[in-house]
Amino acid sequence: MIELYAYSLLSIFVVVFAVIFASCEIGRRLATHAVGKGTGTISTLESAVFGLLALMIGFTFAMALSRFEARRDAVLEEANAIGTTALRARLLPEPHRSVTLKLLREYVNIRLDISQRPVSAKELQNAIGRSNAIQEALWQQATTMATKDSGMVPTGLFIQTLNEMIDNQEKHLTAVRNRVPNIALLALVALAAIGTGFAGYASGLENRYSRLPNLITVLVLSSVILLILDLDRPGAGFIEVSQQPMLDTAASIEAFSH
Repeated sequence: MIELYAYSLLSIFVVVFAVIFASCEIGRRLATHAVGKGTGTISTLESAVFGLLALMIGFTFAMALSRFEARRDAVLEEANAIGTTALRARLLPEPHRSVTLKLLREYVNIRLDISQRPVSAKELQNAIGRSNAIQEALWQQATTMATKDSGMVPTGLFIQTLNEMIDNQEKHLTAVRNRVPNIALLALVALAAIGTGFAGYASGLENRYSRLPNLITVLVLSSVILLILDLDRPGAGFIEVSQQPMLDTAASIEAFSH
């Protein structure tokens, strides 16, 4: 099966446009051998397919939008968890305070680095590995302080928010990995090709054929499919999840360190 997420948005747009337009032209050419035959039937089939296509577009768009909103919420929740952890780290005794804030500053920078540019699977895996290492170092700091004095309130508060920060990393990664099923996107392209094929056939049955209306229809459908794909993988196209909460958190932690 073709994995759409393995290709760039521009490549997909060009291929989808070509496939849908080719389907339209094939339908038109087939109609030249059957002029005046089955016009009513073709119109009925065309309406049925385009109705189903409209439902499919609405379905996939809603899926892509919900996943986009989940990613946006995940960024905010993770930024809040990191910011709260940094605030409570300021209550820790030295040298734990300085070490913890330094680790948190690096942690946020890793987040920003992989979210503000397209990254390969290997780069993402390396970033996750480094993040896990920082989490372990932060946990070791908390363990050391708890061993020295388990009754310290700042340590207990820090451990609580550190645990939330670790949980939010997994929530964020899950949101990023959760995408519209590939089979749904392929079905959308297939329905668009079938619908325009019937449209081309119906146009070919007319005495005066104009390619412009069908070309506009193909362009609109290809653009809608591109929009759904762009919405489903923010950062790879025109639509991006705002990283402002993480930028604000990074600026706050930087200020804490001075």
